[in-house]
Amino acid sequence: MKILFAGGNGYLPEFNGGVQSSTDHLVRQCIARGHETAVLAALFGDGLRGFKARLKLKLGRAPVAIDRDLGYPVMRAWFPWEVAGYVAKTFHPDVALVQCHKAVKVGAALDAAGVPLVVYLRNVEFEELAGDPRDLTTAKFIANSEFTAEAYKKAFGIDSVVIPPTIDKAKYTYTKTDEFVSFINLYPEKGFETALAVARICPKISFLFVESWKLDGDLLNQIENSLAALPNVTFMRRTNNMREVFGRTKILFAPSQWEEAWGRVASEAHCSGIPVVGSNRGGLPEAIGPGGIILPHDAPPEEWAAAIRSLWTDSTVYASFSRAAVEYAGRAQLDSAAQFETFIGVLEGAK
Repeated sequence: MKILFAGGNGYLPEFNGGVQSSTDHLVRQCIARGHETAVLAALFGDGLRGFKARLKLKLGRAPVAIDRDLGYPVMRAWFPWEVAGYVAKTFHPDVALVQCHKAVKVGAALDAAGVPLVVYLRNVEFEELAGDPRDLTTAKFIANSEFTAEAYKKAFGIDSVVIPPTIDKAKYTYTKTDEFVSFINLYPEKGFETALAVARICPKISFLFVESWKLDGDLLNQIENSLAALPNVTFMRRTNNMREVFGRTKILFAPSQWEEAWGRVASEAHCSGIPVVGSNRGGLPEAIGPGGIILPHDAPPEEWAAAIRSLWTDSTVYASFSRAAVEYAGRAQLDSAAQFETFIGVLEGAK
Protein backbone atom coordinates (compact mmCIF):
# COMPACT_ATOMS: atom_id res chain seq x y z
CA MET A 1 0.00 0.00 0.00
CA LYS A 2 0.91 3.64 -0.40
CA ILE A 3 0.18 5.22 2.98
CA LEU A 4 0.05 8.93 3.74
CA PHE A 5 0.38 10.08 7.36
CA ALA A 6 -1.14 13.55 7.57
CA GLY A 7 -2.14 16.24 10.03
CA GLY A 8 -1.78 19.87 10.98
CA ASN A 9 0.98 19.29 13.55
CA GLY A 10 4.66 19.89 13.04
CA TYR A 11 6.90 16.88 12.55
CA LEU A 12 10.38 15.64 13.34
CA PRO A 13 12.86 17.21 13.73
CA GLU A 14 11.09 20.60 13.74
CA PHE A 15 8.62 19.43 16.36
CA ASN A 16 9.06 16.56 18.77
CA GLY A 17 6.49 14.87 20.98
CA GLY A 18 4.73 11.59 21.65
CA VAL A 19 2.64 11.76 18.48
CA GLN A 20 5.70 12.38 16.34
CA SER A 21 7.66 9.53 17.96
CA SER A 22 4.75 7.12 17.55
CA THR A 23 4.22 8.17 13.94
CA ASP A 24 7.89 7.70 13.10
CA HIS A 25 7.79 4.20 14.56
CA LEU A 26 4.66 3.32 12.55
CA VAL A 27 6.18 4.73 9.37
CA ARG A 28 9.32 2.63 9.82
CA GLN A 29 7.26 -0.48 10.50
CA CYS A 30 5.30 0.18 7.30
CA ILE A 31 8.48 0.59 5.28
CA ALA A 32 9.94 -2.61 6.73
CA ARG A 33 6.82 -4.44 5.56
CA GLY A 34 7.17 -3.12 2.03
CA HIS A 35 4.63 -0.29 2.12
CA GLU A 36 5.45 3.06 0.57
CA THR A 37 4.94 5.96 2.98
CA ALA A 38 5.03 9.72 3.17
CA VAL A 39 4.21 12.29 5.84
CA LEU A 40 2.31 15.56 5.33
CA ALA A 41 2.90 18.01 8.18
CA ALA A 42 2.84 21.67 9.08
CA LEU A 43 5.94 23.74 8.43
CA PHE A 44 7.13 25.92 11.30
CA GLY A 45 10.02 27.47 9.38
CA ASP A 46 12.40 27.79 12.33
CA GLY A 47 16.19 27.51 12.17
CA LEU A 48 18.36 26.51 9.24
CA ARG A 49 16.13 23.59 8.27
CA GLY A 50 13.10 25.85 8.32
CA PHE A 51 14.92 28.44 6.23
CA LYS A 52 15.73 25.83 3.59
CA ALA A 53 12.10 24.70 3.53
CA ARG A 54 10.87 28.27 3.18
CA LEU A 55 13.31 28.77 0.32
CA LYS A 56 12.01 25.63 -1.42
CA LEU A 57 8.45 26.91 -1.15
CA LYS A 58 9.41 30.33 -2.43
CA LEU A 59 11.56 29.23 -5.36
CA GLY A 60 10.01 25.90 -6.26
CA ARG A 61 6.87 25.10 -8.19
CA ALA A 62 5.42 22.68 -5.64
CA PRO A 63 3.26 23.94 -2.74
CA VAL A 64 5.15 21.63 -0.36
CA ALA A 65 8.78 21.47 0.76
CA ILE A 66 9.98 17.88 0.72
CA ASP A 67 12.87 16.51 2.79
CA ARG A 68 14.06 12.93 3.17
CA ASP A 69 16.46 13.30 6.09
CA LEU A 70 14.52 10.75 8.13
CA GLY A 71 14.80 8.13 5.39
CA TYR A 72 11.30 8.74 4.01
CA PRO A 73 9.63 11.77 2.39
CA VAL A 74 8.19 14.43 4.68
CA MET A 75 6.12 17.07 2.89
CA ARG A 76 5.78 20.31 4.81
CA ALA A 77 3.42 23.20 4.13
CA TRP A 78 2.18 26.21 6.06
CA PHE A 79 -1.39 24.90 5.84
CA PRO A 80 -1.43 21.15 5.09
CA TRP A 81 -5.17 21.06 4.36
CA GLU A 82 -4.64 23.54 1.51
CA VAL A 83 -2.15 21.24 -0.24
CA ALA A 84 -3.91 17.94 0.44
CA GLY A 85 -5.30 17.81 -3.09
CA TYR A 86 -1.84 18.33 -4.59
CA VAL A 87 -0.38 15.61 -2.36
CA ALA A 88 -3.18 13.22 -3.36
CA LYS A 89 -2.46 13.82 -7.07
CA THR A 90 1.32 13.47 -6.77
CA PHE A 91 1.74 10.74 -4.13
CA HIS A 92 -1.45 8.77 -5.02
CA PRO A 93 -2.01 7.26 -1.57
CA ASP A 94 -4.16 4.17 -1.24
CA VAL A 95 -5.17 5.36 2.23
CA ALA A 96 -4.40 8.30 4.50
CA LEU A 97 -4.01 8.28 8.27
CA VAL A 98 -4.98 11.70 9.64
CA GLN A 99 -4.43 12.70 13.23
CA CYS A 100 -4.41 15.45 15.83
CA HIS A 101 -4.32 19.15 14.96
CA LYS A 102 -6.81 20.06 12.18
CA ALA A 103 -7.40 16.34 11.54
CA VAL A 104 -10.97 16.83 10.30
CA LYS A 105 -9.95 19.73 8.07
CA VAL A 106 -7.06 17.78 6.56
CA GLY A 107 -9.19 14.66 6.32
CA ALA A 108 -12.02 16.47 4.52
CA ALA A 109 -9.58 17.80 1.93
CA LEU A 110 -8.14 14.33 1.32
CA ASP A 111 -11.62 12.81 1.22
CA ALA A 112 -12.62 15.36 -1.43
CA ALA A 113 -9.61 14.18 -3.44
CA GLY A 114 -10.87 10.60 -3.23
CA VAL A 115 -8.44 9.28 -0.64
CA PRO A 116 -9.82 6.69 1.85
CA LEU A 117 -9.35 7.79 5.47
CA VAL A 118 -8.41 6.43 8.86
CA VAL A 119 -8.49 8.90 11.75
CA TYR A 120 -6.15 8.22 14.68
CA LEU A 121 -7.70 9.87 17.75
CA ARG A 122 -4.79 10.85 19.98
CA ASN A 123 -6.23 13.50 22.29
CA VAL A 124 -9.57 14.67 23.66
CA GLU A 125 -9.25 18.37 22.84
CA PHE A 126 -12.11 18.14 20.35
CA GLU A 127 -11.72 21.75 19.19
CA GLU A 128 -8.26 20.93 17.80
CA LEU A 129 -9.86 18.70 15.17
CA ALA A 130 -11.22 21.81 13.38
CA GLY A 131 -14.49 20.10 12.60
CA ASP A 132 -16.87 17.31 13.52
CA PRO A 133 -15.34 13.86 12.94
CA ARG A 134 -18.80 12.52 12.09
CA ASP A 135 -18.57 14.54 8.88
CA LEU A 136 -15.89 12.11 7.67
CA THR A 137 -18.62 9.62 6.94
CA THR A 138 -16.50 6.90 5.33
CA ALA A 139 -13.55 7.08 7.73
CA LYS A 140 -12.43 4.35 10.10
CA PHE A 141 -11.23 5.35 13.58
CA ILE A 142 -8.39 4.29 15.86
CA ALA A 143 -8.06 5.54 19.46
CA ASN A 144 -4.85 5.50 21.48
CA SER A 145 -6.49 4.39 24.74
CA GLU A 146 -9.72 3.11 26.22
CA PHE A 147 -10.13 6.56 27.76
CA THR A 148 -9.91 8.25 24.35
CA ALA A 149 -12.24 5.72 22.72
CA GLU A 150 -14.84 6.22 25.44
CA ALA A 151 -14.59 10.02 25.19
CA TYR A 152 -15.29 9.98 21.44
CA LYS A 153 -18.02 7.40 21.81
CA LYS A 154 -19.77 9.60 24.36
CA ALA A 155 -19.30 12.87 22.46
CA PHE A 156 -19.82 11.71 18.86
CA GLY A 157 -21.09 8.13 18.91
CA ILE A 158 -17.88 7.00 17.19
CA ASP A 159 -16.60 3.45 17.53
CA SER A 160 -12.83 3.08 17.53
CA VAL A 161 -10.27 0.31 17.46
CA VAL A 162 -7.95 0.86 20.44
CA ILE A 163 -4.24 0.77 19.58
CA PRO A 164 -1.95 2.37 22.19
CA PRO A 165 1.08 4.27 20.85
CA THR A 166 3.55 1.79 19.41
CA ILE A 167 7.03 1.76 20.92
CA ASP A 168 10.28 0.23 19.74
CA LYS A 169 11.19 -1.24 23.13
CA ALA A 170 14.81 -1.86 22.18
CA LYS A 171 15.19 1.86 21.49
CA TYR A 172 14.08 2.71 25.04
CA THR A 173 15.86 -0.02 27.02
CA TYR A 174 18.96 1.39 28.67
CA THR A 175 21.46 0.61 31.38
CA LYS A 176 20.59 3.30 33.93
CA THR A 177 22.77 5.35 36.26
CA ASP A 178 19.77 6.30 38.47
CA GLU A 179 20.89 9.92 38.95
CA PHE A 180 17.61 11.76 38.71
CA VAL A 181 13.90 12.06 39.18
CA SER A 182 13.05 13.26 35.67
CA PHE A 183 10.20 15.58 34.75
CA ILE A 184 9.63 15.95 31.00
CA ASN A 185 7.77 18.82 29.28
CA LEU A 186 7.86 21.97 31.36
CA TYR A 187 4.47 23.41 30.51
CA PRO A 188 1.92 24.33 33.20
CA GLU A 189 -0.62 21.78 31.96
CA LYS A 190 2.01 19.06 32.35
CA GLY A 191 2.37 19.90 36.04
CA PHE A 192 5.35 22.24 36.09
CA GLU A 193 4.26 24.06 39.27
CA THR A 194 3.77 20.76 41.10
CA ALA A 195 7.16 19.48 39.97
CA LEU A 196 8.79 22.73 41.03
CA ALA A 197 7.16 22.56 44.48
CA VAL A 198 8.25 18.95 44.97
CA ALA A 199 11.84 19.77 43.99
CA ARG A 200 11.83 22.48 46.66
CA ILE A 201 10.50 20.05 49.28
CA CYS A 202 13.14 17.42 48.38
CA PRO A 203 16.48 19.27 48.32
CA LYS A 204 18.47 16.04 48.77
CA ILE A 205 16.98 14.46 45.64
CA SER A 206 18.37 15.39 42.22
CA PHE A 207 15.82 16.34 39.58
CA LEU A 208 16.19 16.58 35.80
CA PHE A 209 13.74 19.00 34.16
CA VAL A 210 13.63 18.33 30.41
CA GLU A 211 12.18 20.55 27.72
CA SER A 212 9.90 18.75 25.23
CA TRP A 213 7.46 21.21 23.68
CA LYS A 214 9.67 24.08 22.63
CA LEU A 215 10.13 26.89 25.17
CA ASP A 216 10.52 30.43 23.92
CA GLY A 217 10.59 34.01 25.15
CA ASP A 218 8.92 34.87 28.41
CA LEU A 219 8.01 31.30 29.33
CA LEU A 220 11.59 30.11 28.91
CA ASN A 221 12.86 33.04 30.99
CA GLN A 222 10.31 32.35 33.73
CA ILE A 223 11.26 28.69 33.90
CA GLU A 224 15.00 29.36 33.93
CA ASN A 225 14.54 31.95 36.69
CA SER A 226 12.43 29.51 38.74
CA LEU A 227 14.99 26.74 38.44
CA ALA A 228 18.02 28.94 39.11
CA ALA A 229 17.17 28.99 42.82
CA LEU A 230 17.15 25.18 43.05
CA PRO A 231 20.65 23.65 43.10
CA ASN A 232 19.16 20.13 43.03
CA VAL A 233 17.53 20.72 39.62
CA THR A 234 19.32 20.30 36.30
CA PHE A 235 17.64 21.84 33.25
CA MET A 236 18.04 20.07 29.89
CA ARG A 237 16.98 21.52 26.55
CA ARG A 238 14.95 19.29 24.25
CA THR A 239 16.71 16.29 22.75
CA ASN A 240 15.91 13.55 20.25
CA ASN A 241 18.27 11.20 22.08
CA MET A 242 16.22 9.91 24.99
CA ARG A 243 19.17 7.86 26.22
CA GLU A 244 20.43 11.16 27.64
CA VAL A 245 17.26 11.28 29.74
CA PHE A 246 16.12 7.75 30.55
CA GLY A 247 19.69 6.47 30.84
CA ARG A 248 20.11 8.77 33.87
CA THR A 249 16.60 8.44 35.31
CA LYS A 250 15.64 6.51 38.41
CA ILE A 251 12.03 7.76 38.64
CA LEU A 252 9.85 9.48 36.07
CA PHE A 253 7.62 12.22 37.47
CA ALA A 254 4.42 12.96 35.53
CA PRO A 255 2.06 15.12 37.65
CA SER A 256 0.04 16.14 34.59
CA GLN A 257 -2.93 18.44 35.02
CA TRP A 258 -4.02 17.80 31.42
CA GLU A 259 -6.53 15.19 30.25
CA GLU A 260 -3.80 12.98 28.86
CA ALA A 261 -5.12 10.67 26.17
CA TRP A 262 -2.38 8.16 26.98
CA GLY A 263 1.04 9.09 28.37
CA ARG A 264 3.64 7.66 26.00
CA VAL A 265 6.52 8.87 28.17
CA ALA A 266 5.38 6.48 30.93
CA SER A 267 5.42 3.52 28.54
CA GLU A 268 8.88 4.53 27.30
CA ALA A 269 10.21 4.73 30.85
CA HIS A 270 8.82 1.31 31.74
CA CYS A 271 10.99 -0.30 29.06
CA SER A 272 14.03 0.42 31.25
CA GLY A 273 12.30 -0.51 34.49
CA ILE A 274 11.75 3.12 35.49
CA PRO A 275 8.74 3.51 37.81
CA VAL A 276 6.43 6.45 37.22
CA VAL A 277 4.88 8.74 39.80
CA GLY A 278 2.00 10.29 37.89
CA SER A 279 -1.47 11.76 38.03
CA ASN A 280 -4.88 10.23 37.50
CA ARG A 281 -5.70 12.44 34.51
CA GLY A 282 -7.28 10.94 31.40
CA GLY A 283 -5.56 7.86 30.03
CA LEU A 284 -2.34 8.35 32.02
CA PRO A 285 -3.36 5.72 34.62
CA GLU A 286 -3.74 3.21 31.75
CA ALA A 287 -0.17 3.94 30.71
CA ILE A 288 1.26 3.77 34.26
CA GLY A 289 -0.69 0.76 35.54
CA PRO A 290 1.19 -1.23 38.21
CA GLY A 291 4.48 0.26 37.06
CA GLY A 292 4.26 3.25 39.35
CA ILE A 293 2.29 5.29 41.85
CA ILE A 294 -0.82 7.19 40.76
CA LEU A 295 -2.08 10.18 42.74
CA PRO A 296 -4.96 12.64 42.25
CA HIS A 297 -3.83 15.39 39.90
CA ASP A 298 -4.57 17.98 42.58
CA ALA A 299 -2.78 16.17 45.41
CA PRO A 300 -0.70 18.56 47.55
CA PRO A 301 3.04 18.68 46.89
CA GLU A 302 3.74 16.90 50.18
CA GLU A 303 1.92 13.78 48.92
CA TRP A 304 3.84 13.79 45.66
CA ALA A 305 7.09 14.23 47.60
CA ALA A 306 6.26 11.30 49.89
CA ALA A 307 5.63 9.02 46.91
CA ILE A 308 8.91 10.01 45.30
CA ARG A 309 10.86 9.61 48.54
CA SER A 310 9.44 6.12 49.06
CA LEU A 311 10.86 5.02 45.71
CA TRP A 312 14.09 7.01 45.99
CA THR A 313 15.12 5.81 49.46
CA ASP A 314 13.64 2.31 49.86
CA SER A 315 15.48 -0.13 47.61
CA THR A 316 12.95 -2.91 48.23
CA VAL A 317 9.99 -0.73 47.25
CA TYR A 318 11.89 0.56 44.22
CA ALA A 319 12.85 -2.92 43.03
CA SER A 320 9.24 -4.08 43.26
CA PHE A 321 7.91 -1.20 41.16
CA SER A 322 10.81 -1.48 38.71
CA ARG A 323 10.02 -5.15 38.07
CA ALA A 324 6.35 -4.29 37.65
CA ALA A 325 7.27 -1.58 35.15
CA VAL A 326 9.25 -4.02 32.99
CA GLU A 327 6.48 -6.61 33.13
CA TYR A 328 3.86 -4.02 32.24
CA ALA A 329 5.95 -2.85 29.28
CA GLY A 330 5.88 -6.43 28.00
CA ARG A 331 2.10 -6.87 28.15
CA ALA A 332 0.25 -8.10 25.08
CA GLN A 333 -1.45 -4.74 24.50
CA LEU A 334 1.97 -3.20 23.81
CA ASP A 335 3.28 -5.96 21.58
CA SER A 336 4.35 -3.78 18.66
CA ALA A 337 4.12 -6.61 16.12
CA ALA A 338 0.53 -7.40 17.10
CA GLN A 339 -0.31 -3.69 17.26
CA PHE A 340 1.02 -3.25 13.74
CA GLU A 341 -1.05 -6.11 12.37
CA THR A 342 -4.17 -4.54 13.88
CA PHE A 343 -3.16 -1.15 12.49
CA ILE A 344 -2.63 -2.46 8.95
CA GLY A 345 -5.91 -4.35 9.18
CA VAL A 346 -7.77 -1.11 9.89
CA LEU A 347 -6.03 0.63 6.98
CA GLU A 348 -6.83 -2.27 4.64
CA GLY A 349 -10.46 -2.10 5.75
CA ALA A 350 -10.69 1.58 4.89
CA LYS A 351 -9.64 1.13 1.24
